[in-house]
Amino acid sequence: MEQMITCINCPVGCRMKVTLNEAKEVVSVEGNTCPRGRKYAMQECTLPLRMITAVIPAEHSATPLSVKTAAPVPKHLIPQIMKQLRQLRVSAPVQMGQVILPDICGTGVNLIATRPLPADQ
Repeated sequence: MEQMITCINCPVGCRMKVTLNEAKEVVSVEGNTCPRGRKYAMQECTLPLRMITAVIPAEHSATPLSVKTAAPVPKHLIPQIMKQLRQLRVSAPVQMGQVILPDICGTGVNLIATRPLPADQ
């Protein structure tokens, strides 16, 4: 099986052809101009990962809290993760970098605050 993908690691945007075997393992990558492109193609075609950013309601604050995953998570888990985020509520104050939800959906990745959120006066 062949897949055509565009590398997003740099502004060049190499168009790559990735060939997979029946076990969905990468057999070859063509069209990349650097090693980062090959690494990206192999990851994207076997287990795509994504960062998640979102906002969640914060008690004692008129402003929602912006959060993100501390590392990329498997793309197929995004619906589960977003469902979990919809149920989250935090209380201000919150510090930037504070872990809001550890090990989200069993990924080993923490959900963290991306900015401080003081309590409203």
